[in-house]
Amino acid sequence: METRVAVLAIIVREGTSVAALNELLHQYGKHIIGRMGVPYHQRDVNVISVAMDAPADVISALSGKIGRLPGITAKTVYAPEDALKN
Repeated sequence: METRVAVLAIIVREGTSVAALNELLHQYGKHIIGRMGVPYHQRDVNVISVAMDAPADVISALSGKIGRLPGITAKTVYAPEDALKN
């Protein structure tokens, strides 16, 4: 199955959803290249980026599940397919 490279941008505004977020990321761990989280205390949010290499439907599924968590926003950016070497 063909995979895509993408970055999930996640903004966490609600700390009560962090456990559910971490569980989802754990479930999709085999597709995650790496992740970085930065707390932004001045705005009381956390900014997380998750790099993935997975089929497009897997990436979309994870992004949708994360986006449905209360107090969390998720957006996905896909790398252009012609810009990547196989």
